[in-house]
Amino acid sequence: MPDALATLVGTLQAWLFEHAVLPVLAWAGALQYTEDAFNGTEEFVLGVLELALMMAVLIPLERWRPYERPAAGEGVHADVVYTLLHRLGLFPLFFFFAFRPLFDAAQAWLHLRGIPTVGLEALLPPLAEHPLLAFLAYLVLLDFAQYWVHRAQHRIGWWWALHAVHHSQRRMTFWTDNRNHLLDSTITDAILATLALAVGVAPAQFALLVVASRVVESLSHANVRLPFGWLGERVLVGPRFHRVHHAIAASPRGDYRGANYAVLFPVWDVLFGTADFRRDPGPTGIDDQLAGRDYGHGFWAQQWLGLRRMAGRG
Repeated sequence: MPDALATLVGTLQAWLFEHAVLPVLAWAGALQYTEDAFNGTEEFVLGVLELALMMAVLIPLERWRPYERPAAGEGVHADVVYTLLHRLGLFPLFFFFAFRPLFDAAQAWLHLRGIPTVGLEALLPPLAEHPLLAFLAYLVLLDFAQYWVHRAQHRIGWWWALHAVHHSQRRMTFWTDNRNHLLDSTITDAILATLALAVGVAPAQFALLVVASRVVESLSHANVRLPFGWLGERVLVGPRFHRVHHAIAASPRGDYRGANYAVLFPVWDVLFGTADFRRDPGPTGIDDQLAGRDYGHGFWAQQWLGLRRMAGRG
């Protein structure tokens, strides 16, 4: 993190923790969680700054060069709610800290029985000496995991019933990134937090990994024509590449949930045969929406209908 940004984040974190978080912990008799709460405060501050940056950059871009012009009456109000909940509600960090005591206990159990546990930096000693290299290694590893989680979300029936909330947005914007069923987010964040703990990611580093990933995901969901070029599209997931993943009726089957699963790096799609670099993604959504299927227009309706679909009743 650049020094100026680190100073700003540190100052805001300290002020917020001292004047808001610590008094709440003392009132609740939960001072034993002071260290974790302090790290969580950093995630909140990063989320606020991240949102401010995304709004300052992506809203003008979407107005300047939109991929599609929104029709009258189309809104993204529910998506804004999702974004505030996920980016200020500390969803990923919550699972990281919730799982850490369990993981520490498991490591202690293994240690007492002489079973070795090895983190990524122990396997690759140069990572311990170069923080930036370690950060990039963790980012690539977690992105690889997210690729396979994303494929599972589209292949496992009950999981797709939840993930469909994300794909049901007919008007994609940068807010769409966080439009996810809460149970879907719970499952995916728990998986990634467990993996991060297993490979030895530190809490502060995990917060930065989450922010880095979310910045790219916001851009990739944006309603903007922003060409990355032949090479760029194969290096980093951009709006056109990811819009193909959200495209409706773009295959002979009448849906298009079979390509471009990568979250950050398209190389996974290239390696595993799921990449599609076609130039015209078309409208976004789910094929059965054309037949009138309702996925809900508000936050609570989307959550409830997702559970009904998962139970086979929707």
